[in-house]
Amino acid sequence: MPELVITISSAGKGATDLIIGNAIGSNICNLLLILGVTAILRTIEIDKETRRIHLPVALISNITILFMGLGFLGSKSNVISREDGRILIILYSLYFLYPILVELKDIIISIKKEKNNKTEKRSSFILSILVIVIGAILLKYGGDIVVDEASKIAAIYGISERVIGLTIVAIGTALPELITSIIASVKGEQGLALGNLIGSCILNSFLILGVGAIITPLIFTMEFVKSLILLIASIVLIMMFSYIGKRNTITRYDAGILLVIYVIYVFNLIW
Repeated sequence: MPELVITISSAGKGATDLIIGNAIGSNICNLLLILGVTAILRTIEIDKETRRIHLPVALISNITILFMGLGFLGSKSNVISREDGRILIILYSLYFLYPILVELKDIIISIKKEKNNKTEKRSSFILSILVIVIGAILLKYGGDIVVDEASKIAAIYGISERVIGLTIVAIGTALPELITSIIASVKGEQGLALGNLIGSCILNSFLILGVGAIITPLIFTMEFVKSLILLIASIVLIMMFSYIGKRNTITRYDAGILLVIYVIYVFNLIW
């Protein structure tokens, strides 16, 4: 939701560099900084489904964005067009439907159980809807503030909106993933911690950039190309952690590597 709100606010204000920077930057932040911090707290196991499906999809999603931006798949070179945006939305919809179809039997059983307890659940359901609406309204105002202030920082210090999107805005919108992953790790739910980050990565690449491109075509610069190449290399590295050292795990040593890469990346962006 934070990335989506920033995307819509940025498109409305013509700050298209923030859209791509936020999406790619959030992915890099998720898979290097947040995954690194989470794995330092507790070794994370990479389950079979993540290895075989979700990590490869995350890799494919970012390669797709790179090829679209370079004009290999898209309609124009250096632009993610509205047509490209529609393709990305379709790809996300297919990915989103996958777990629903896989778990369809369990979902039906769950719905039947809910029907037996309607009155007890109705009040909590209404409260949940109310909280979501209030949260969405607050996110809208928060998103406008982030875009306005990020643009001011860029103007005052002569830093491009691309760099602001790849760093400050990206870290800010990735904070929910940080909190969720840390809590999940502390509670021993490593699968949730990793799934949260991989899922967010796929969502940012397909849905967020897809929505942004449909609203307004996105200009793809060399800074974004370099960042995407780093992101793709990072996903490959995480996949390799399944086969080196302690198999199917991200250890504290692996986490240290991810964090060092992120620090070097941010340092190179700013300086």
